[in-house]
Amino acid sequence: MIHVYVGPTLPRHEPLLTVPGVRLRPPVRHGDLFDEAIAESDTVVLIDGVYHQVPAVRHKEILALMSRGVRVVGAASIGALRAAELCDFGMVGVGRVFAAYACGDLVGDDEVAVGQEPGAEMRALTWPLVNVRHVLGAAEREGVMTNVMAVRLLTLLRAVYYPQRTTAAVRAVSLRYGAADFAAWLAERRRADRHFGDLKRLDALEAVQTALDGIPSAAGSLSEARPETCYYRRWANHFETERVNGREVPTLHRLAYQQIFDPHFPGVWDDYLEHLSRHADSPGQSVAAEAAGKIFVPACILFRPPVDLRDKGLVRRLLTRETEADRAAVVRYLACNDQAGTTWGAFSAEAVDERATRSTLLRLWRCDPDELEGAAAARGFRSAAQAVGSMKHFMAGLLHDQAGKIERGPTSSVLR
Repeated sequence: MIHVYVGPTLPRHEPLLTVPGVRLRPPVRHGDLFDEAIAESDTVVLIDGVYHQVPAVRHKEILALMSRGVRVVGAASIGALRAAELCDFGMVGVGRVFAAYACGDLVGDDEVAVGQEPGAEMRALTWPLVNVRHVLGAAEREGVMTNVMAVRLLTLLRAVYYPQRTTAAVRAVSLRYGAADFAAWLAERRRADRHFGDLKRLDALEAVQTALDGIPSAAGSLSEARPETCYYRRWANHFETERVNGREVPTLHRLAYQQIFDPHFPGVWDDYLEHLSRHADSPGQSVAAEAAGKIFVPACILFRPPVDLRDKGLVRRLLTRETEADRAAVVRYLACNDQAGTTWGAFSAEAVDERATRSTLLRLWRCDPDELEGAAAARGFRSAAQAVGSMKHFMAGLLHDQAGKIERGPTSSVLR
């Protein structure tokens, strides 16, 4: 399977994108490459990506794919940028935009940035600088303008903010600064060929064809140096989801719900730590459990292992007491966050008041402030701060329950 992440650079009806075995995806963003549909024998083609509105795809996400043997091709837009940065690690760069970034002729990500219309078509509404450079070079070679004028126009158009660099803006700048012949020439060429000057399109088509032709596996040196860091694991946990009642629910929130609301979860966590001490993959795990036994300190205080929610066996172990009512409550509470965002606009769970959230946790766990750190550790949180951060995602739902605006769940009474 070839997974092509593309948006404004190529239309979805492009013939190369309709070939059997090609899976179309929207412009890539942070988290998209954790997709379980990407198998080790697959190829990923990165063309377009978002970076202004949401976090862009991280380099370590690409490195992790390649460490599994997935082939990754980049071209035209953010794909060319990432390929130039990761070609030494096995990512395949294709096309003139990639080559220009790789040799240092291009350095800024604004060179490939475009504004696009909303909706499924995602058509480009503006001109990227790489295309402007391309048509100015063509005009200079055909004698339409001098090199001095081409350099001047490029400087002027670079100064136009990328969401405003429309065809009309290119024409207006050309006319205003004495390049009327160029404006007329460009309009005529684009009437004859609507794709004239679209260097990104040419590179994108080459990248898809390269993937269809087949490229060697990326497995090799990376397979022994998988880019597993605490940050990568945190990202992976964030994007691990399961469909519950018609909604994609982060497993992280399902686990946090059990950690916070199930009074018996400390026993589940103790069982997990005992399991680790018997099946330790590293000496540090067994040593921590042994040390806890010798000095009579609970293992959960000394030993706070990170949780990897990609491990399905681990998830089953930690969610062993989860019920359908629990899953429904998580869905309901997350829906309350969505509703709060719709109602108040600027609402985000992370911005919920710290003191109110901490006070709520103390009441839920019936502990004093100086006991909160230990209570959090007993439930598998790495710190009280992490527990408070997780609790924030449920505060709107709890308040909503308490106000009686929706049917109360079995845990809402603990705040009364």
